[in-house]
Amino acid sequence: MTHTHTRSLLQLVAAAICWSLAGVLIKFIATSWSGLAVAGGRGAIAALFLLLTNRGLRFHFSRDQIIGAIGYAGCTVFFCVATTLTNAANAILLQYTAPVWVALLSASFLGERPTRADGITIVVALAGMALFFKDGLTSGHVLGNVLALLSGISFAAMVLALRRQKDGSPVESIILGNVLGFAIGLPWIVESPMLPASGVAALLTLGVVQLGFSYWLYARAIKHVTALEAVLIPVIEPVLNPVWVLLFMGEKPTGWALVGGAIVLVAVIARGLMAVRSRSRSP
Repeated sequence: MTHTHTRSLLQLVAAAICWSLAGVLIKFIATSWSGLAVAGGRGAIAALFLLLTNRGLRFHFSRDQIIGAIGYAGCTVFFCVATTLTNAANAILLQYTAPVWVALLSASFLGERPTRADGITIVVALAGMALFFKDGLTSGHVLGNVLALLSGISFAAMVLALRRQKDGSPVESIILGNVLGFAIGLPWIVESPMLPASGVAALLTLGVVQLGFSYWLYARAIKHVTALEAVLIPVIEPVLNPVWVLLFMGEKPTGWALVGGAIVLVAVIARGLMAVRSRSRSP
């Protein structure tokens, strides 16, 4: 059991690394396609990837399966729209309030009570993210900030619904969510111009790696971790995002970003090590 749990935590880290590729890849196609068009296009590719790489799929459209799909679509679509109405720092920080919502709801919906370590990790991680995005945070942009917050709530709803399907197969919710995201973005795709070859390559990478493979990992990991672990470990994603922008675009992070990023990484790593140690001591 300990080995399975450790592997699942590593799968969450790998999923977060895949998610963090979004920023640098979207930069390649942002000049041609809108955020909703990108969300729809990568959703279609991710759905196809997951359909081809998972066997024995069962779409029974239960309440949890539908809530998971709507939560997934809401998380991605709300975030895409939010980034066009507020700045990226506000959008990411508000989206990653998700651990707070999971902490508040996991006991009622899953019977998983947050530990003291969970509470400390949430506070420290959010403080680190606030420092990380300190120079980019702005006031105003109320609608964009509200949509970003809804993205975080949707993320939490998705995690809770997927975790409730731990004895089944949560990947179907993710596939349905991608199909729903594609349907929402389709009108913007139709109105968009043809992408150049580099844009097509970026979109394929977004669909296959950044969404498809990441959620292939996530669907397997969430069966063996708590809901809070499933939403806390991926908090490293927004910290990793600027790393790729630095490497490929030459945009350097500020000093506050480095400090905040270090705090987030330490908090998440410490929480992961505590979880592994706790499981190893359990009978």
